[in-house]
Amino acid sequence: MVRTVLTCLAANVLAIGGAAAQTLVERGDYLVNAVMACDGCHTPRGKSGFIMEKRFSGGSQVWDTPAYTVRGTNITPDRDTGIGAWSDNDIKRSLTEGLHRQGRPLAPQMPFAFYKILTPRDLDAVVAYLRTVKPVRNEVPPPVYKAAMHAEPVPGAVKPFAEEDMRDPIKRGFYLSTIAHCMECHGRRPDGVQDYKSAWGKGGYVFKGPWGSTVTSNITSHPKSGIGAWTDAEIRRSLTHGVSRDGRKIRPPMDRQEFFSRMIDADLDAIVTWIRTLPPIE
Repeated sequence: MVRTVLTCLAANVLAIGGAAAQTLVERGDYLVNAVMACDGCHTPRGKSGFIMEKRFSGGSQVWDTPAYTVRGTNITPDRDTGIGAWSDNDIKRSLTEGLHRQGRPLAPQMPFAFYKILTPRDLDAVVAYLRTVKPVRNEVPPPVYKAAMHAEPVPGAVKPFAEEDMRDPIKRGFYLSTIAHCMECHGRRPDGVQDYKSAWGKGGYVFKGPWGSTVTSNITSHPKSGIGAWTDAEIRRSLTHGVSRDGRKIRPPMDRQEFFSRMIDADLDAIVTWIRTLPPIE
């Protein structure tokens, strides 16, 4: 056990050094394309998957809830239909405060509450990378708000992490899992309301889409209801290959292996280390 912890610590130190050596654009590329999975909402989809020639131009993903109807927005540098005319601070404010350039609130479908934890350098990196994306002209219908917009604060993630926090495997795993907004799905009650106090990792909410219905899994350490009996390798395989412990293919919207398979080993190890700390909930 001691050797495992020491190995994990050493891996995290090496990973931190590697991240520091990356340029801002390289770091932003990794965050956007491996951890945060921004394609999921912002890249149009066709019958065979993402339409990559229109990457990040938004439009096709629609969320129609009692509180709002929104589409994935155009986050390419197109000046007329995207964010090309936005300042760096405009982009940062949208990411961490949920405010549009014009000052209106964003629907919590944009997981800005989870991005408040971004370190200053990582926030800079995301902005730097988005500046390199190919501009695509695509006018997306504006959001329709039917109620006041509200996002529940994520416990432990209400302010930016410091770089030194990344040296602790559990904190690093929490950080990565937060910007991957895992609890956006796994921290809901069955009625869909975010409940980070009693439903932290419990799951149970039913997502409905073109694929049918999918019940959000329990990812707590409960040995029967959760993943407490899973091995580290099984948890990693579920993240990187989209396969459950029993070999079943994980269904949307959790089929994010295309993104998580790009994560470095040290980051995957940190996520597993953090997941092991989730209290068991039946």
